[in-house]
Amino acid sequence: MSASARDLAALLPAGFTLGVATSAFQIEGALTADGRGPTGWDIFAARPGAIVDDHSPAVSCDHYYRMPEDVELMKKLGIDSYRFSLSWARIQPGGSGPVNPAGLDFYDRLIDLLLANGISPMATLYHWDTPLPLDEAGGWMNRDTAYRLGEFATIAAAAFGDRVARWVTVNEPATVTTNGYALGLHAPGESLMLKALPTVHHQLLGHGLAVQALRAAKVPGEIGITNVYSPMVPASANPLDAVSAGLMDVAQNRLFADPVLLGKYPDVIRAATFFSSSFNPSSEDMELISQPLDFYGLNYYMPTRVASGPGDGAVPPGMAEAMGDDLSGTAPGAPFHIAPFPDTEITGYGWPIKPEYLSVALAEMAERYPDLPPIYITEGGASFEDVAVKDPDMGRLIIPDERRLRYLSDHIATAIKATAPGGAAESVDLRGYFVWSLMDNFEWSGGYKQPFGLLHVDFDTQIRTPKASYYWLQELLSARTKAAASAASADKAAEPDDVEPAAEPVGAKRSSPMG
Repeated sequence: MSASARDLAALLPAGFTLGVATSAFQIEGALTADGRGPTGWDIFAARPGAIVDDHSPAVSCDHYYRMPEDVELMKKLGIDSYRFSLSWARIQPGGSGPVNPAGLDFYDRLIDLLLANGISPMATLYHWDTPLPLDEAGGWMNRDTAYRLGEFATIAAAAFGDRVARWVTVNEPATVTTNGYALGLHAPGESLMLKALPTVHHQLLGHGLAVQALRAAKVPGEIGITNVYSPMVPASANPLDAVSAGLMDVAQNRLFADPVLLGKYPDVIRAATFFSSSFNPSSEDMELISQPLDFYGLNYYMPTRVASGPGDGAVPPGMAEAMGDDLSGTAPGAPFHIAPFPDTEITGYGWPIKPEYLSVALAEMAERYPDLPPIYITEGGASFEDVAVKDPDMGRLIIPDERRLRYLSDHIATAIKATAPGGAAESVDLRGYFVWSLMDNFEWSGGYKQPFGLLHVDFDTQIRTPKASYYWLQELLSARTKAAASAASADKAAEPDDVEPAAEPVGAKRSSPMG
């Protein structure tokens, strides 16, 4: 393990950001505390059968009350940056109207504590927890929700804009549309299928309005959006499989990235007006959506193998359990289906572990988008069933999650090599990698049965226990720091004694205290 961490540390480019990520709804708990309003996810999670074993997010990781402890664990880990989300309903309980001072105070304290410990804040404005009044008014099917997100961005910029280093406007709009509105697996639990298309445009419009609001407030932090990306792989040489994979690629990847990075929807989507007359984006909307970004966030977990036809309806047991009792597999008569990769290790969710396809994802992004902004891998990680064992010598719990450790090592190394000179995606300016997640948490419909964390959480006692992957990342970060210090010392020793340092040019850009 030590050699692996040192070897990977040697590959890390100068200035490469290593961080961890969470979201408010998944870790905070305290759903009714201090003026927080209800969200659509509060209501959805209370439906019998919606969440595995009817797990409740009411307490979750209790981060709202244990935040200082969690920041201390991040400090000990040695990370550069922490990506978290702002609970919209905690700050603006109704999704519009009055602001809740207690909600602002919580994130004020979090951001100040991060900065005091040398950790750069990356704040996500919207990570799925829509305030209930907006959900009841149609949620992302209602164009007004986009304007409310722009208003929320103005509030967040005024409160935290002086200290947040990076802003993510919207997290994974593809997942919100697919799972929340097309298939009914997530809140708000709608099964609209193709009629869910307006939620694509309204989320992207919300992103554009949020960018506009942040820029109007002149926040010094970088601004971007984050979406999940899954390379689509035809299951065979059958041309129908290739066509099916292409359609999935449009629906999962290009439908969300093209408007932001090219200023237009994929050509095939223009036929969507046949399914929804309300999907008729104006040129003004597209200008808002495609405003230049400081970075683009990519969440990568897996590739998707696609075959034509409906398949047999079977899905991996772990994935079926994670998505709830109502998942029955591919619907009869569907034009294509997701097929498993043969002889491939899978995660607890049933997702194939294919780090090499992260290189493919980055190369595809570079090819499709000539003016691609800098990239952060804003999420990457794996769920596995963790087994805690008692160390007889140390008298403490040990959680040997070598599979997660290996997953992270392989994916980080793949991303760095792919974007290095001569790599498959060498033109990509890769700025960092954020591990999902800091701690085991409420994994949406998977409840507490899909642990992704570097920290094990005992949800009865709320005790956090670092896993082997935590110590590995800690060692990686420490090795990087030592290597950088050694290089700096060598450079200083090589300088001639009689050469005075050059004066800094007038107007030279100084490093931001935010990192």
